[in-house]
Amino acid sequence: MSPNKFIVEVEPAVPAKDGMPSMGPVYRSVIAKDGFPPPAPGLESCWDIFRLAVEKYPNNPMLGTREFVNGKHGAYVWLTYKQVYDKVIRVGNAIRACGVEPEGRCGFYGANCAEWIIGMEACNAHGLYCVPLYDTLGADAIEFVICHAEVTIAFVEEKKIPELIKVIPKAEEHLKTIVSFGKVTPEQREQVEKFGLAIHSWDEFLSLGDDKNFDLPLKKKSDICTIMYTSGTTGDPKGVMISNNCMVTLVAGVDSVLDTAKASLTSQDVYLSYLPLAHIFDRIIEECFINHGASIGFWRGDVKLLTEDIGELKPTTLCAVPRVLDRIYAGLQQKVSAGSFVKRSLFNLAYSYKLHNMKKGITHTEASPLSDKIVFSKVKQGLGGRLRIILSGAAPLAPHVETYLKVVTCSHVLQGYGLTETCGGSFVTFPDEMNMLGTVGPPVPNLDARLVSVPEMNYDALSSKPQGEVCIRGDVLFSGYHKNEDLTKEVLVDGWFHTGDIGEWQLDGSMKIIDRKKNIFKLSQGEYVAVENLENVYGLVPDIDAVWIYGNSFESCLVAVVNPNKQAIEQYAETHQISGDFDSLCVNPMIKEYILGELTRIGKEKKLKGFEFMRAVHLDPVPFDLERDLMTPTFKKKRPQMLKYYQSVIDNMYKTINKK
Repeated sequence: MSPNKFIVEVEPAVPAKDGMPSMGPVYRSVIAKDGFPPPAPGLESCWDIFRLAVEKYPNNPMLGTREFVNGKHGAYVWLTYKQVYDKVIRVGNAIRACGVEPEGRCGFYGANCAEWIIGMEACNAHGLYCVPLYDTLGADAIEFVICHAEVTIAFVEEKKIPELIKVIPKAEEHLKTIVSFGKVTPEQREQVEKFGLAIHSWDEFLSLGDDKNFDLPLKKKSDICTIMYTSGTTGDPKGVMISNNCMVTLVAGVDSVLDTAKASLTSQDVYLSYLPLAHIFDRIIEECFINHGASIGFWRGDVKLLTEDIGELKPTTLCAVPRVLDRIYAGLQQKVSAGSFVKRSLFNLAYSYKLHNMKKGITHTEASPLSDKIVFSKVKQGLGGRLRIILSGAAPLAPHVETYLKVVTCSHVLQGYGLTETCGGSFVTFPDEMNMLGTVGPPVPNLDARLVSVPEMNYDALSSKPQGEVCIRGDVLFSGYHKNEDLTKEVLVDGWFHTGDIGEWQLDGSMKIIDRKKNIFKLSQGEYVAVENLENVYGLVPDIDAVWIYGNSFESCLVAVVNPNKQAIEQYAETHQISGDFDSLCVNPMIKEYILGELTRIGKEKKLKGFEFMRAVHLDPVPFDLERDLMTPTFKKKRPQMLKYYQSVIDNMYKTINKK
């Protein structure tokens, strides 16, 4: 690869030998050409991030919640850093008063709120493991995580208490105390206490620590601060152990990128917390904001009211998954289309002119100040009026959406990439770099990255267009999977974490994610789909012979191509007076509806999650075969070839779905 603008080579490529694939050169961010930027002095742990912010910004508003008066949500009411600190000390003492010692496990279950952060900081203070309990990992995930992580105390959103009570019979060996973020009903108290567990309302729990004073243990960089459970493969969730060092290292890296791009965070910044704190993406961003004494306001938990929360909070930074940004994009497009011919024409003219200038390398603030003032200021006001950074992560953002938002929101629109195992942020695009569209940018300046060839998929890390599995090395890496050493050894090899994602270096040093090594992918809302597992489930439908399921990171749902069973379909058609031969029955809407109904039935029976259901099917009367290069000689599906063969069918299914 030719010399580039954003990365520097620190180790040469390694050719293939002894059955090992070739490995591309090791690159790091040009920002780190003289060494990785260190964390701020005194920053050894997540507790230090918060503690130092309290010392520096005691009176800054830290956590904001919309007040609820006379049945309506009003303005944000704020707790200062010092007020939060005082509550954290009380909660920490209360946790310890319940018999939880350093390295004990505290579960957190529910929507983002001030109480979650207060409890999390209490864990940081006392060297406890924060263990998010996240129910979208599956119906049995809460019980599994409590038992696997040995959670002894669980903080829970008021409306989630009934769900937690259901798992007590199987989790009572570990779980001893439940703390509501709000109130507890007498019935709930009775239910919990009959199992021998304690349950407290938030206010009751705070008072438990009032006459106690536990010393804070010394924290080390290597100490685990959180175990985050993540899906991504079939089977049980994996417990990703993240150390203090991961967190403080990545916070320093994010600061370094933003400082270089002249977009530094300050104590005046305001962040809207709505992406789940149970995910690393939101957790690490909130740590970055706390590090600067900035403000974090919480949404009300309803996606339909999100824009109203944005209008009230007026955030300066918005983090989002592509699905949310797709909605914003569609809403803006709709408003423009609904305008008069003159307004539409003015908008389109301003858009084209500003985009043209941005593509020439002019910054978004200077590309067309007049367009911003006359046309795009309305968009900016719709997003609160102060937004300066939009960060997209968890799945790829479609280039046309990214382009549009870069022009009309008057903000830096950045795209990042990372995994829970890499503490969330491994690559991120730079502001005002239009050539980075469709990529995830260069590495953050606290890690090394390289590509490793995947010969079986024809990806060569040493070619003129380097492609291969993205591998990452550095202090941002997790400490291993909890109680799963074998899997840890499988993905952590010689200090390198193998992500399973296929990347392609661009000429400027940006990374483009182009494929997945295993047959697992994310939908646009960031949910993982283990496609082979789903095909096994749907294969249980008696009236089909084979099914191929497809989805991608730009769509929010799955579609399928099915080989129906000829005899079953002809019998169904005869019973329901549907005429035609087998080929014509396969294009008959009534037969398609029947097969889709059968797939839905089996999905419900097997308790699949909402995003795992099929939204459309195509029936192919010809079985998947070797002649069309759709199968291997051992009858495994050739997925890239199937996509190529059925591309137009797939496109039509998604067009139909997206019109609805």
